[in-house]
Amino acid sequence: MNADQKNFFDFFMARVQADKSEEAREMLLGNFKRQEDGQFTAEYMQQIAPKMLALLKPEFVEEFKNAAAHMSSTLR
Repeated sequence: MNADQKNFFDFFMARVQADKSEEAREMLLGNFKRQEDGQFTAEYMQQIAPKMLALLKPEFVEEFKNAAAHMSSTLR
């Protein structure tokens, strides 16, 4: 996990529902693997974002949507 991934991991995990933390951790690690393999595209981000949103505490959904929109704009 590189520094940017670690920052995102910490950001996301701090906002996840307590009973969803293991699922969130596995999803993030899978996403990071896809990034390393060059398979993390804007299309994939659109597919995974709803699943990630479902893991968050409700009060953090809008904040994450904004962060995800920014990340999507930097992907191919």
